[in-house]
Amino acid sequence: MQVLDIVFFVFHTGLVLFNVLGWIWPKTRRWNLYTLLATAGSWFVMGIWYGLGYCLCTDWHFQVRRQLGYQDDSPTYIHLMIKMLTGADLDPGLVQTGTALGFVFGLVMSLITNFALRKPSNPEHKPA
Repeated sequence: MQVLDIVFFVFHTGLVLFNVLGWIWPKTRRWNLYTLLATAGSWFVMGIWYGLGYCLCTDWHFQVRRQLGYQDDSPTYIHLMIKMLTGADLDPGLVQTGTALGFVFGLVMSLITNFALRKPSNPEHKPA
């Protein structure tokens, strides 16, 4: 279980960073959009039943941590990550706002780089 906790930290942190920054590299832009849409699906669609902002990855990770005996008082993964990395116990509302802003930033940049900056597939194509 300890290994699973570490795997979740590495995977989940990587996913968060990829959601915010994956649009930068042309080869990862499409996958970045997919992971952002999957995140939005978890937050807003699954959130209908489990609460707005529900994250399946966070749920599974927190289940593992409870089985390991951790008594985390962080309401979100990002809050837990900040607390573990810096020792700072920030206001959860502030962390949620920052998380939402990071998500929106990543999504807007992903949409721009996937669609607005896309080259036409037909070189003879001229916009109307």
